[in-house]
Amino acid sequence: MTTHKKPDGWRPRTLAVRGGQMRTSFQETAEPLFLTSGYAYESAEEAEARFKGAPGFMYTRYGNPTTAILEARIAALEGAPAARATASGMAAVTAAFLCCLRHGDHVIAAKAMFGACRYVIEDVLARFGITHTLVDGEDPAQWADALRPQTRMFFLETPANPTLSLVDLRAVCAIATRAKARVIVDNAFATPVLQRPMEFGADIVVHSSTKYIDGQGRCLGGVILCGEDFLKEHLQIFLRNTGPSISPFNAWVHLKSLETLGPRMAAHCANAAAVADFLSAQKMISRVLYPFRQDHPQHELARAQMEGGGGVVAFEIEGGKPAAFRFANSLQLIDISNNLGDTKSLITHPATTTHQRLAAEARAELGITDGMLRLSVGLEDEADLCDDIARALRTV
Repeated sequence: MTTHKKPDGWRPRTLAVRGGQMRTSFQETAEPLFLTSGYAYESAEEAEARFKGAPGFMYTRYGNPTTAILEARIAALEGAPAARATASGMAAVTAAFLCCLRHGDHVIAAKAMFGACRYVIEDVLARFGITHTLVDGEDPAQWADALRPQTRMFFLETPANPTLSLVDLRAVCAIATRAKARVIVDNAFATPVLQRPMEFGADIVVHSSTKYIDGQGRCLGGVILCGEDFLKEHLQIFLRNTGPSISPFNAWVHLKSLETLGPRMAAHCANAAAVADFLSAQKMISRVLYPFRQDHPQHELARAQMEGGGGVVAFEIEGGKPAAFRFANSLQLIDISNNLGDTKSLITHPATTTHQRLAAEARAELGITDGMLRLSVGLEDEADLCDDIARALRTV
């Protein structure tokens, strides 16, 4: 295969289409899909050399040409030295922790996070003697106060699921740097189109590529982006021996989706902003959360570190869970689903789905009320979405 070299100065939209491109001798214009688990060698000597580190592929659990193109392309978009794709977003999160943490290490994490991430930190890491402290991610002082000599990692989502709470990346990364701790940022809500955490000092970025990178609700996937040192010292050997590898077909689907990520995110942002404005004018809606609205409590921070507000809107309906359920059940266009990032608009009730494992007190602390709904705004006509919401509100 021949690699398409990246000229200096390519911009993000070009990188999304051309980054990491490799072609076979057939000179295909679409990236090739290699559905193979293994690879043959010209000689036993070549096999020996590969296993000693010579360039080339050995086994798709270790690497695959299609997957390698995806990794190179998203690394270029994020501005990361290296990337490795995984079978899911949670596989990426778990591997980023377990590849380097040891018994006795300490993790600081923002309380506002996806329920499965919280499970990994509170339950899975604890089984290996890795302790943690949860902080209000919005307050840099709490990150600093939680530091211990054993602190090795910070973990955060910004914007967070589902409350769209933000973390000041520059401030928190500076605290971690002084403490010689690594910062992991879950960037799934923003994508590299709207936010690139490494520009603010983050060491590791993780994605659920299932979401906006796929963009059409088809295939699971995840990505870990990091420096070459972290890859060589920790991540590469862990991934090879534990096997959370992405299927080449899923990698190919996500690779092709990257080509339209920029235009799709622009459309998601425009639709979400319009829907958020519409919701804020409705009498039964007591609160609307969208990072680029001026009434978002961290609006200025959102504008400082994001290039768009994203495609997710959280809002609270008066009447608690019964009203929220009646509203969701009355929608005709918007689907009830706990997924997000699809071209289709999807709504979920976090208190009973994505965050149902949390105690009621923990949900209340995060602002996840029984009346809160999370709306992933798709690419339908914004007027049709607002009409659907208005109809459903009338039933409540």
